[in-house]
Amino acid sequence: MRGDKLGNFLDNLVTRIADYVEKSYNEGGKTVDFIPASSREKVTDLSLPLEGYGTQAILDDIDEFLKQCVKTNRPEFMNPLWGGLNIAGFAGEVIAALTNQSMYTYELSPIATLIEKAVIERMMEIVGYGEGFGTLTTGGSNGNMLGMLCARQYADPMSSLNGFDGTKYVAFVSEEAHYSVLMSANVIGIGHQNLIKVKCDSGGRMNPESLLEEINRATSNDRVPFCIIATSGTTVRGAFDPLREIAQIAHDNDIWLHVDAAWGGSCLFSRRHRGLMDGVELADSVCWDAHKMMGLPLICSVFLTKNKSVLRSVCAHGDSAHYLFHDDTKDVDLGRYSLQCGRRNDSLKLWVAWREIGDSGWAKMVEKYCDLSGYLEDLVNNSKYLSMMSERDWSNVCFRYEVDGHDLNELNIEIRNRMMREGINLVSRSNIGDDVIIRAVVANPLIDEKVLLSLITSIERHGYEIINNIPSEF
Repeated sequence: MRGDKLGNFLDNLVTRIADYVEKSYNEGGKTVDFIPASSREKVTDLSLPLEGYGTQAILDDIDEFLKQCVKTNRPEFMNPLWGGLNIAGFAGEVIAALTNQSMYTYELSPIATLIEKAVIERMMEIVGYGEGFGTLTTGGSNGNMLGMLCARQYADPMSSLNGFDGTKYVAFVSEEAHYSVLMSANVIGIGHQNLIKVKCDSGGRMNPESLLEEINRATSNDRVPFCIIATSGTTVRGAFDPLREIAQIAHDNDIWLHVDAAWGGSCLFSRRHRGLMDGVELADSVCWDAHKMMGLPLICSVFLTKNKSVLRSVCAHGDSAHYLFHDDTKDVDLGRYSLQCGRRNDSLKLWVAWREIGDSGWAKMVEKYCDLSGYLEDLVNNSKYLSMMSERDWSNVCFRYEVDGHDLNELNIEIRNRMMREGINLVSRSNIGDDVIIRAVVANPLIDEKVLLSLITSIERHGYEIINNIPSEF
């Protein structure tokens, strides 16, 4: 496609993008038209033809996709730990796709390499690392795995060469750590049974005394503690483990400390909230997702470590790629510090967004989200039927509908199901212990007090209708 035909196609594409974004600001729209998968498959043409349908089919298929997709940029989208649209990040994403560069060598991605290096170095400054390096990854799950791999390499420097007997090595995580730590335990070879879950306090934070007890118990049983994974911003509650106390235990026992700050890392921009990660500079490695609270398009995730040589050793497999890596570029080729070979340019969108608003812009955003989540917490506390189910550290607000004479778990499941079918307010359903809870996450630039009040009104309405046996219209 070239010339006028290409220009016309791009004009039509831009029109659709602009229309999609504009509808995000319209009141009264739906976040999703909920249709069960079996029904959606029957009404959507998903076939891949032997003979192509031509250029117009591209626009028709995009129209259909935009019609059916979840509108994650709408203000009522408060389900996962991300949402909204960052225009600068979107522009960077488009240009990254347009230029289609891979990040393994400076030769193929010269300016992109320098941009990624600049982003990594700046984030290391914010964390408090005076030395070290990092890499962009496929997400917080991959960042946690890389942290555990570095811990293994630190504990047994020959493990990547000779193999690793994982039966005697143990790692420690909180009871509320992200599920990706189980994947990491599987991948690095210790298995799920050697991932020890440490008790948390009433707010969902790892208990340092319990951690020390578990370490002592492991060593007395001839196990080798090699890694602690602390969490800064747990998935459900948004809790922050006490890093300074945990770091002291890690240092006293010569154990690698990795911090999963995929969700909470952005607090470091704010003077009001960076105390949540007090002591992070004492950790050996950190993962931090810019596609979460910072609002960059998925995926934009960074892994950082103080120990550059350990990361380099973990990724030394790249040395065998003589067709990519050469001695004269060994100091600039980012593929030497990555588990991946082909890797897209995810740093550009972060870089352009950062240059647009600066550190102060990120700080204001964090503080706005925390203030709004405080407002939502007040709405819950002032409601006759709603109760907070956990104290709030971050922008996660965990609550449920309560009324005597009803199974509260079933009641809250049905409230959330009705909201899903209604298709306006999308919040998540989760558990704290045996209790089913509703979790709303404030991480969307279009959320305001009016949106949050509407959310509470909707939940109270659905709850009232259920306990009074009023059938749902959805």
